[in-house]
Amino acid sequence: MSTIVIPEILLPKEGTDMSRWAVNACDQFTSDAEYWHKLENYVGGAPSALNLVYPEIYLKDDTEGRIERINSTMHSYLEGGIFTPLTGGFVLVERRTRSGVRTGIVLAVDLEDYSFEKGASSLIRSTEATILERIPPRVRIRESAPIELPHVMLLYDDPTNSVLGCVKRGKKLYDFDLNMGGGHVTGTYIDNAEEVREALCRLTDGDRYGNGQKLMFAVGDGNHSLATAKTCWEELKPTIPDEDLAIHPARYALVEVVNIYDPALIFEPIHRFVKTDRVEKFINGLKTSGDGRAYIVSGGKRTAIAFNSDVPEGIRQLDAYIAEFIAECGGETDYIHGDDQLDRLSASGVGISLPPIKKDDFFRLIVTGGNLPRKTFSMGEGNEKRYYIEAKKIVKG
Repeated sequence: MSTIVIPEILLPKEGTDMSRWAVNACDQFTSDAEYWHKLENYVGGAPSALNLVYPEIYLKDDTEGRIERINSTMHSYLEGGIFTPLTGGFVLVERRTRSGVRTGIVLAVDLEDYSFEKGASSLIRSTEATILERIPPRVRIRESAPIELPHVMLLYDDPTNSVLGCVKRGKKLYDFDLNMGGGHVTGTYIDNAEEVREALCRLTDGDRYGNGQKLMFAVGDGNHSLATAKTCWEELKPTIPDEDLAIHPARYALVEVVNIYDPALIFEPIHRFVKTDRVEKFINGLKTSGDGRAYIVSGGKRTAIAFNSDVPEGIRQLDAYIAEFIAECGGETDYIHGDDQLDRLSASGVGISLPPIKKDDFFRLIVTGGNLPRKTFSMGEGNEKRYYIEAKKIVKG
């Protein structure tokens, strides 16, 4: 099965200040300019993944100029010896957060086996609805880029921990504290990548979910980034000779895969924040019911409200109301990771603090029910997201 491949991974060369190199996912803290300003000041002029990614808080800020600078820096890092290639193996990533140590494996997956279409039966699937209008800006960023840096995290369903149980550790690749309160991360070379690949493939044996479908990976984080990689590949594919299709680097996306049963993998809710000066009208018009509980957050104060115990269905209803409110009254919506950030933002609008979904039936739910509503869950809070460390070429040569 070619869904999983052993890629050439690019790591910063020995001597790089890794605490300045690694930075948080670009789609985090999109309403918190102070976070990114502090990070920029900390990084300074050091080599950093911050210079290779586009923080989404700046998507309306000199877009073309920023993309040009990013691509230019990618080329200068490649040509200037910033990266050291790692071949023949995967990377075992152990990330210490407030929830414990989360263990993942960095590898590459075949985009031919991934789909973000609703109702797809591919081996790799999105878990939430993909917002198609969010893809074109990302395509502009990626289409001229020579490398990719992943914040994509895929989940696999391994209750017996058979995959990590067969891993043979090699040399330590990095071991450092992450900036901006991100915890600590250690990367170790996996000596037996082929054996680990086979163990992952065996997870699709049999009819696990009762309807004949096979699902190897479900996207936990970074679905729009993976959808962008897929879109760019589909656009590029017609220009590639048939004999090169199977080996072209753009066909394969670098990701981290994590067992959904990892005890440090905590499913967090993604809260809704509406920036509006008509807070009272929003609250008075919001009608929810059910045996569950959510909270209205306004002016730093929290008020409990009833919420559907079927959390995805409750989110669908809430999102529909928010869309109707903004259509009538104006305003903006943001998706917030963490109660503290929601509390801070509530001075300029109103937030809905949502309950988490359960992960026990997660794969069965995706196989039988399709995509969840957009931004239904998050794996940890904002500073626990995957930091950019590894890279991979996506152009030939």
